[in-house]
Amino acid sequence: MKMYNPPHPGEVLRELCLKPLGLTVTQAARGLDVSRKTLSAILNSRAGISPEMAVRLSLAFGTSAESWMNQQTQYDLWHVERRRKKLHVARLSAA
Repeated sequence: MKMYNPPHPGEVLRELCLKPLGLTVTQAARGLDVSRKTLSAILNSRAGISPEMAVRLSLAFGTSAESWMNQQTQYDLWHVERRRKKLHVARLSAA
């Protein structure tokens, strides 16, 4: 079942992982071994969760990489589905 307007995984990361632990962006970036700029882009919904970042998050927070990737996929699909009618795609079939 598709979620209606799912949150960006960066919002989930900020609200359910960083805030409860009292972590700053700088502290979390250091722990994840990524730049502050990279993490900030994710937290502010300007970048998505890559497979590598999903693994980093799973190691850091004891979650699964799949859960992070699923959140990103749900978010991306919901936003593309909203533009579905604007996509000019022809139905293809065997000749």
